[in-house]
Amino acid sequence: MIYATLHADGHSCNSLFAEEDLVHRHNPTSTPRLLRQAFLERGIEVNTADLNQGREIAFELHLEGRPLSPLQVPRYLIALENPYINKLNASSDYCQNFDLVFAWDVRLLQLAHVVPILIPHPLVCHDFPGPEQRDIFSCLINANKAFKEVLPSDLYSERINTIRWYEKQAPGQFSLYGLGWEKSTPAFTLGSKLKRSMSRLQTRLFGIPPFPSFRGELKDKSTVLRRARFSYCYENSRDLSNYITEKIFDSLVNGCVPIYWGADNVLEHIPEGCFIDRRKFSNTEQVHQHLLSISAADHAQYQHNIWRFLHTDGAHKFSSEHFVKQVVDRVCRHLDGLQTQAAMIPK
Repeated sequence: MIYATLHADGHSCNSLFAEEDLVHRHNPTSTPRLLRQAFLERGIEVNTADLNQGREIAFELHLEGRPLSPLQVPRYLIALENPYINKLNASSDYCQNFDLVFAWDVRLLQLAHVVPILIPHPLVCHDFPGPEQRDIFSCLINANKAFKEVLPSDLYSERINTIRWYEKQAPGQFSLYGLGWEKSTPAFTLGSKLKRSMSRLQTRLFGIPPFPSFRGELKDKSTVLRRARFSYCYENSRDLSNYITEKIFDSLVNGCVPIYWGADNVLEHIPEGCFIDRRKFSNTEQVHQHLLSISAADHAQYQHNIWRFLHTDGAHKFSSEHFVKQVVDRVCRHLDGLQTQAAMIPK
């Protein structure tokens, strides 16, 4: 058996390959498990570093930019996280430390060893309920997060704006789910820290929740997305080409029409008739009025378009199976090339 080490922050004892990720709550592990199985079928056992102690390691697989180990073996990087969150993922200098880099960021494609990929999704799709069977008008499912620095492309703040608009103007037509909404939004500036303190005080003294639209955490998003007509799917930042995450696909596979804001080239990957493009509207009120105008027949047409798209090669490019095949094939081909080169060196 050939052994390889997967480096992923916070993970040990193969926790990334468990049925349930206990390190990052509710984080799906289906793609890492599929990746490990695909390597096993090639005779390569991938483990976290603690389980490979004392073994000869053939290569390292790094999930996201992180500090490098001193081991002198082939290294491969999978860079999926937003570069505003993990800045190493966008660093050409850092990427030079790897034999291959798998990345969606088009700005890295100038490097010869970068393999273009898309952020994977399981894309498990079943027949979904029609509009008449959906009792939630609109929802937003995200963790309560914020950028530490001010970014012109920030969409964390736009999620908050959407939530606040609904709580004031149409509370009966919106539900909020996810991690951390029982608390105020994280604060990093003096002004935001003061607002957070005031919110906490209101909660303690008067029992006023920071987000009245909050309905709870979700272990399985589909329990809500199969009940909702529309879902606000905002990436954490906008205008990053190819940065299309699970948010829109979670909605699509459940027949929930997404209101999407994020990648500037989303229409190169997902047809216009499958989602509502937030960029066409000036504010949440305009979006909401448009949603109200969508009839059951119109909604059913969106669902028809979504179903057709999910069964095309265009959607398959985002599947976990396609992602895993790209990574495993390229890594194994590179390793075979290294072995061939070694065999040609005179002894």
